[in-house]
Amino acid sequence: MNFYGIRAIYHFEMARTFRTLAESVAAPVLTTSLYFIVFGKAIGSRMGDIDSVSYGAFIIPGLVMLSLLNESISNASFGIYMPKWAGTIYELLSAPVSWIEVLVGYVGAAATKSVMLGLLILGTARFFVPYQIAHPACMIGFLLLTAVTFSLFGFIIGLWADSFQKLQVIPMLVVTPLTFLGGAFYSINMLPPLWQQISLFNPVVYLISGFRWSFYGVADVDVAVSVGMTFGFLIVCLTFVWWVFKSGYKIRR
Repeated sequence: MNFYGIRAIYHFEMARTFRTLAESVAAPVLTTSLYFIVFGKAIGSRMGDIDSVSYGAFIIPGLVMLSLLNESISNASFGIYMPKWAGTIYELLSAPVSWIEVLVGYVGAAATKSVMLGLLILGTARFFVPYQIAHPACMIGFLLLTAVTFSLFGFIIGLWADSFQKLQVIPMLVVTPLTFLGGAFYSINMLPPLWQQISLFNPVVYLISGFRWSFYGVADVDVAVSVGMTFGFLIVCLTFVWWVFKSGYKIRR
């Protein structure tokens, strides 16, 4: 394992984040804070509890997950797309680093940035809504697992995209709608039976449900199923990245 190569990629990506703090950190935190103000304070104070949890506190895991997914995908996809766009991807491919080391460097940096942002948003939420974390270790574990999984998914998007516009297609048209429809602002148990069953085909439901369980001990889906689905998606993404580097699809042609 070439740890020097991994460290070089990781440090380069992290340095890019600290050069653009306003876009990388301040903007997502400010946007999520507006959700806390509008939904947590203004609307939440006029709504009843959900599963014995105040509405303002109930939506915190969903809002954190919304930011985490978007930032994980954005960070990883942009990180690997830029070498393709600039033509330096060939220098990376000819360097003495394997595809695993490239993956660890880029995905590790993207996941680190996303986890930092998620924790910062959680800290910011304290100023607006009181909440408790019933299972802190599980919360951190689920945060890490989700960040790594969707950073890996973002890495795939960056490999696939051949324009800046395509980098935004899947996050904007697929991931964000699925997050809003995945129980970020409500429990799927509040839906009619038919729509509850349809919601189970939304993979984001399992992420938000498992993450919410770590806070309040309540979940729409069994926690073991949520973790299993996330690990399953992680394995699928790893398999696809292995195939991309083995075949050279979108990186050598």
